[in-house]
Amino acid sequence: QVQLVESGGGLVQAGGSLRLSCAATGVTVSRNAMSWYRQVPGKQRELVATVSAIGTAAIAESVKGRFTISRDNVKNTVYLQMISLKPEDTAVYYCHAVMFPNYWGQGTQVTVSS
Repeated sequence: QVQLVESGGGLVQAGGSLRLSCAATGVTVSRNAMSWYRQVPGKQRELVATVSAIGTAAIAESVKGRFTISRDNVKNTVYLQMISLKPEDTAVYYCHAVMFPNYWGQGTQVTVSS
């Protein structure tokens, strides 16, 4: 059973930083591609960043230079470091294991005030 538990969201002012965490069970993050998505009410879920099984990172153009994806293989946890946050980054952020498409965590809310 795959479980993904996101945490680290919150309310931050524009220009601030947050680090999101995704604690995974039932999937080994060092052997699987892991992604972060975000979703705003009424809009489709948007892919933000992916780290491949071999550790290669891909970042969406909208957040490139501001967001970084990483993982801790010992803790089996994936992170999304976000800096220079903008109000348009406000969304619920979800962790996802690419090879387990039916499993989603509860998400963590990020709110960026102007």
